[in-house]
Amino acid sequence: MSEFDYVVIGGGTAGCIVAARLAEDPDVTVGLVEWGPSDEHEPRARSIRRWAEMLEGEYDLDYRSVPQARGNSGIRQARLRILGGCSTANTMISWRPRVADLREWVGAGAEGWDAAAVHPYYDRLRAPITPVPAQDQNPFVADVVASASSALGLPVRSRWNDDDIVEGTGFFEIGYDPATNTRSSSSICYLHPAMDRANLRVLLRTRALRLLVPAAPAGRPGPPGVLVRTADGATAELTARREVIVCAGAIDSPRLLQLSGIGPADVLGAAGVDVRVDLPGVGGNLMDHAEGIVVWEVAEPPPPVCATGWDAGALLRLSPQSDQPDVTMHFPVEAWVDHVVGHGVPMPAHYVAIAPNVAKPRSRGRVWITGADPDRRPAIDYRYFTDPAGADEAVLVAAVRAARRIGQSEPMASLLRREVFPGPAATSDADLSALARATHQTVYHVSGTCRMGADDDPLAVLDSRLRVRGVPGLRVADASAFPTIPSVNPVVTVMLTAERAADLIRQERS
Repeated sequence: MSEFDYVVIGGGTAGCIVAARLAEDPDVTVGLVEWGPSDEHEPRARSIRRWAEMLEGEYDLDYRSVPQARGNSGIRQARLRILGGCSTANTMISWRPRVADLREWVGAGAEGWDAAAVHPYYDRLRAPITPVPAQDQNPFVADVVASASSALGLPVRSRWNDDDIVEGTGFFEIGYDPATNTRSSSSICYLHPAMDRANLRVLLRTRALRLLVPAAPAGRPGPPGVLVRTADGATAELTARREVIVCAGAIDSPRLLQLSGIGPADVLGAAGVDVRVDLPGVGGNLMDHAEGIVVWEVAEPPPPVCATGWDAGALLRLSPQSDQPDVTMHFPVEAWVDHVVGHGVPMPAHYVAIAPNVAKPRSRGRVWITGADPDRRPAIDYRYFTDPAGADEAVLVAAVRAARRIGQSEPMASLLRREVFPGPAATSDADLSALARATHQTVYHVSGTCRMGADDDPLAVLDSRLRVRGVPGLRVADASAFPTIPSVNPVVTVMLTAERAADLIRQERS
């Protein structure tokens, strides 16, 4: 089969949902192109507790950034090449996007993406989401939650999605089955049950090299085709009778568009790619949650009981007037300290940490191709902490100070021996900023690189129906479509975007 009504590129968090939903209509055919293998018989991809084993291994594209002037230059950006994509390798911390996040989208020109339109899709999700049950709640983390409540005046919560909660602490709601520790990835919950449909073809170990954009004749051109390469090295062309939907993620979706001649003319020209559609916003507006860390020595490590190891945390406003969190914290069972160690800080035998991130970053980076060869890795520049007002830096420092206050409060304080990092000598804002910026981690929440926007916005890549401007029959439906980054972990926002994309496509067909 080389011809379908719809071709979906990328079998990740969004692509599995889009393909499965479109294939519910027996009158259309759907082809799903996935670069990697199936996750069906990969136990590391199914058990949510084993999420970290999926990183930096055979499925991970493991992208790197250009040197950062004000942030950590050693970031390793995980992007998963396997059915289910990044929903096979994350902790599935599940939040509906906050009302204020979606209000920002509408203000940025994404008409029809307010909470009234988007939140109902949460109730349609096939991915089971549950509060962490008592048997998976780590007792040490429970003490951190109690200390966070006391130190920061936060209410303790076990449910985060019934209302528009912008502050609180507690165990999260997570997409998994507590009885089996099976993650609620989009592949497991959407695609696996649909694999026997006669109108759905999943092309595994097949990589989309570029879109074949038809020349624009006097009449309306047809939708683009797709040039793919299979596992044996052969190339083939796939034809979409109706649409191509790109769901390759915030790095590879703009990369694919640029390789296809859709993007900033200067970038394409420098890469030796003929310009088909000059869209200067493709690859821009890159956002991520930069996550700092505070590390303490303890006499004994926390017990291993958990759902994922990152089951609890907090949302914190720095101003009571804010209608969205400024800081999102994670309270890990097993702290990830590689960047701190790389900075020259030795770790004691046993340690714990709190990891706070900048929930609403104002800095913007970009991703771009440096040549026409699809096998050449993309260039990524996060431009962390470069917003002119210095707001991101100020939030990170405030977040580190808030984490320290938690560690100084009972019952957590009695469990700690000493602060390892940033260390008691770091007291000024300048010292804390320098240390935090040198060692921060990504939370793998890159987004915004093919953003939606108003018709008169020259940097908007998509209209509010996720259609690529200037290319009939082409949409993008993944985290790259976000106008601004959600203040919370975004996997559910990606899923809701995919659900809405399928609805928009069906509406236009009918």
